[in-house]
Amino acid sequence: MSRPFPSQRNSSPASFIRVNGKIRAREVRVIGVDGAQLGVITLTDAINLARQHNVDLVEIAATAVPPVCRLVDFGKYRYEIAKKEKESKKHQHASTVKEVQLSPRIDPHDLGIKVAHAIDFLCEDMKVKVTLRFRGREMAHKEFGFQQVAKLVKSLNSYGHPDADPKLIGKGINVMLSPLPRAKRGKNPRQPEQDGEPDNAPIIEDEHNDAPKAEPAVQSSTGNGKQFSNDAFASLELKPRN
Repeated sequence: MSRPFPSQRNSSPASFIRVNGKIRAREVRVIGVDGAQLGVITLTDAINLARQHNVDLVEIAATAVPPVCRLVDFGKYRYEIAKKEKESKKHQHASTVKEVQLSPRIDPHDLGIKVAHAIDFLCEDMKVKVTLRFRGREMAHKEFGFQQVAKLVKSLNSYGHPDADPKLIGKGINVMLSPLPRAKRGKNPRQPEQDGEPDNAPIIEDEHNDAPKAEPAVQSSTGNGKQFSNDAFASLELKPRN
């Protein structure tokens, strides 16, 4: 079944650009191959001029009166647009938000785990939303909740900064943290664990270790050539019968 409209999921700015015969204006302002202004000419003359140079007539400013067109290879023009779009995304601020939930009576060990997760998110250029919820009578001592949030924010000073002071909204405290620039951001302390030594790394023994070493296993053999380790009868002397 065909769709009535094209899908915009993978749409790009280049997909909405009019080229050659798809341009609707009668007259256009043309920019030459070398970037020089060629003035306002009819659409037919502009297309013929593009054919003479073996390029396309690409509309680069559709809202201008008359529209501005350029003599350029459309494939090369699309590549330039995609490259500029990719460069612009590198300089965009973090848009992904991860949430870290706390409680006023959180255990110090659990708080450390929350801090480690927040560091992972900030080191991946993600924003972190810290949320602390009060339950029941915990609202009577909101200062304990602010203390827990302040501890977490202080632990993340080397990785992110709060966009604003923690605020009490309803029955909870919220604060948003943004990652610091890579040049000013601390290194993730859990990164060495992820890039640790392989399983077959050599074990270094301590030279000053006075612990007794295990004696090698005693092996004995039978008449048919089979070997037994730790044979309890190895020290016995067998006498032949008369």
